[in-house]
Amino acid sequence: MNFRGTFKEDPEINLIPLIDVLLVILIFLMITTTYSRYAELQITLPSADATKALDRPNEINVAVTAAGQYVVDKRPVAFRDVSSFAEELKRAGAGLKEPTVVIDADANATHQSVIHVMEAARLAGYTQVTFTTQATQK
Repeated sequence: MNFRGTFKEDPEINLIPLIDVLLVILIFLMITTTYSRYAELQITLPSADATKALDRPNEINVAVTAAGQYVVDKRPVAFRDVSSFAEELKRAGAGLKEPTVVIDADANATHQSVIHVMEAARLAGYTQVTFTTQATQK
């Protein structure tokens, strides 16, 4: 029993099965991942297929024209700044319980003019804001 002469092999890592497993994981990830290009989105606003909304008595209707003019409940309002417009919204909703601000913006109105109305509604304390659209022609 001569134990001095035994030769121990160094442990070896076999890379072939490791590469096979990694390739299977890579193929699985490539197949299950969805790719989308956000730059190619075509957005057309503001039309939608919807039924006519019911007439609600607690609405503050705000119209925004393409020229940037504002009309609150069929009354033209000169826009000076957001805080003064918020005061106009408070006056329009003075007798209403939890009013909803309905923004009726022209399709060619600037985004900033709509944001002004939303900001004024926030400053006035109104949390419910919605938009009107027209039905698309089929």
